[in-house]
Amino acid sequence: MAREVKPMFLGTHHPRLDDKGRLFLPAKYREELAEGLVITKGQERCLYVFPVEEFKRITEALRTAPVTAKAVRDYSRVFFASASDEVADKQGRITIPQGLRTYAGLDRECVVIGANTRLEIWDAKAWDSYLTDQEQAFADLSEEVLPGVL
Repeated sequence: MAREVKPMFLGTHHPRLDDKGRLFLPAKYREELAEGLVITKGQERCLYVFPVEEFKRITEALRTAPVTAKAVRDYSRVFFASASDEVADKQGRITIPQGLRTYAGLDRECVVIGANTRLEIWDAKAWDSYLTDQEQAFADLSEEVLPGVL
């Protein structure tokens, strides 16, 4: 039986947000996202961008989580209430709803990073600050996060 190959998002890209709240998706990911995508709030005030199939997988995982757990309810409410399904236009642009732009502090200069099964959209200054704060921690944690892998 063939294993399903899931998209893997890598790299750092620097698109600009236009006056209508549209952002060009990195060209290398447009094919994987051509069937549609879901944008929602992420941690650290960035936005998560999931291919539809990955978003469905997460939805199923959260569906099986106990609704009696307050953390599950709280996370699900924010995660799904802020979610917006989008399809890129012929130029490869997606519209980021105003509420999500406000949440992530997106103005003009953005950074889109590959984060394995999703993309993340950051305000450029927020990303630079985050990266500066995290790079030493990243170097220090590799053995704890990926024991025996690296």
